[in-house]
Amino acid sequence: MQAPVLEKSTSVAGARRALAAAFRDAGLDAPEVDARILVGFALGLDHTGLVVAGDRSITAGEAEAIAALGQRRLARESIALIVGHKEFWGLRFQVGPATLVPRPDSETIVEAALRALDAQGLRHAPLRIADLGTGSGCLLLALLSELATARGIGTDISHPALEIARQNARALRLTGRALFVRGSFADMLGGDFDLIVSNPPYVTTQALADLAPEVQREPRQALDGGPDGLNAYRAIAADATRVLRPGGTLVLELGIGQAGPVAGLLSAAGLATEQPQMDLAGIPRTLVAFRQPMR
Repeated sequence: MQAPVLEKSTSVAGARRALAAAFRDAGLDAPEVDARILVGFALGLDHTGLVVAGDRSITAGEAEAIAALGQRRLARESIALIVGHKEFWGLRFQVGPATLVPRPDSETIVEAALRALDAQGLRHAPLRIADLGTGSGCLLLALLSELATARGIGTDISHPALEIARQNARALRLTGRALFVRGSFADMLGGDFDLIVSNPPYVTTQALADLAPEVQREPRQALDGGPDGLNAYRAIAADATRVLRPGGTLVLELGIGQAGPVAGLLSAAGLATEQPQMDLAGIPRTLVAFRQPMR
């Protein structure tokens, strides 16, 4: 499907309407929102600026830019990858082809981690945090934004993803407390972490083909959890008691239907698990586990 051809006489508001109509005809989920974001991105205007400039006619160059962005969206490239950033936990994160796009459901990991730390009275402690498979760094950096005395390490096997995470740390002024290193989950980490978080690959290999086209553009290694979707959880469980301090907390994102199997893996590794926590749709999405304190 082709993006609409916009004339120089088209107003800013008219360009938004034309783009939204094309997106609606293509069956996109949020055509008006997508059109607003892309027209604003093309013109360098925020929502208020778009309203103020609504009656202004676009230039030929602006028409070409809007059409090009619209064509990328019609090709099912996600809005976040087109504009290069995504909001998560109220913070702006740069994203790219090497990273997963942060999703609102993953904020449950941050919420669950902070809740567990508060229950232990550790909110203001000098914590050591690890984020396994960090991608854009959104989990680690969101936590550090809330925990002023904490420091953390994010691991990932992708050099490009780690560079994006470092850029996000610089943008958020957290480079002094965040380190990003190449490695597979916790393979190269030492012990005594107070908190470990992860949104690991958990889609079964067979189900990858059923994902939305936008998601299929994201890195396969960040999605593919193996034949049963549990490969990453097995790797994390195997290292959990080695890298967590006694009493330390592990918080994991879950795929649909994985709460029981993942809890079983963690229990077999010697961790105590809580009841899974729900996402915005009421789906068990986050599992919290603890390494038992030394006696």
